[in-house]
Amino acid sequence: MNLLVDMGNSRLKWGISNGLDIVQGIPIANTQINLNTLAQLWREIPSPEKIAVSCVSTGTLFDQVLLAANTLWPQISVFRAKSVASALGVTNAYQEPGKLGVDRWLCMVSAYQNFQKALCIVDCGTAITVDLVDVSGKHLGGLISPGLNLMKESLAKRTAYLKLPDATYPFGLAVKTDAAIHNGTLSAACGMIEYILKNQPDTLQLIVTGGDAQVVASHLYREAFIDPDLVLRGLALTVHQPE
Repeated sequence: MNLLVDMGNSRLKWGISNGLDIVQGIPIANTQINLNTLAQLWREIPSPEKIAVSCVSTGTLFDQVLLAANTLWPQISVFRAKSVASALGVTNAYQEPGKLGVDRWLCMVSAYQNFQKALCIVDCGTAITVDLVDVSGKHLGGLISPGLNLMKESLAKRTAYLKLPDATYPFGLAVKTDAAIHNGTLSAACGMIEYILKNQPDTLQLIVTGGDAQVVASHLYREAFIDPDLVLRGLALTVHQPE
């Protein structure tokens, strides 16, 4: 059994795995990450063989995970995932592979291992990322934009009279400012994804993950497969790969 930890820009998600079967734990905000909180989360789980971590947040937060791991299970092996030139059938498009976000890399590896076909992988988190992988596993590149909440927050911070919407609204043209912000940011996210998809064949598999996956996928013209555990599944696949 392995402990899998996905440290994003806003939240820490975790789960335990036996092979590719994952039981997801309770996620916490990055502001809650400390020794006591992590120890409370993990104290009752069986001692893992390894801990696999994907981390795109600050190094100090990763240090808290290491501290909790070594407090609970002294001498435990901790594997920190990184983007590499190729693994498990996927070839990284970046000339400097390590500069590709590890969460994007793990999503691609996980999705390609599952579907073995051309893919469009969308991660709707603090940022929204879109990556294309062809049928041979070659990464064709991707796009990054602010996520839904980040777009809304930037409007609230940089304009005088616009505030963060605190509800959801029927999609379409709005006659209320809150609704216009909600629908405008959602349209921007969907528009970027649809722009990528418009020249792709119908056989392309669209996969959406991240905290806003459900709301974004429900407003796309193309049907999407939603996988909330894509990064964790990528960790489960790569934890035993040679470093």
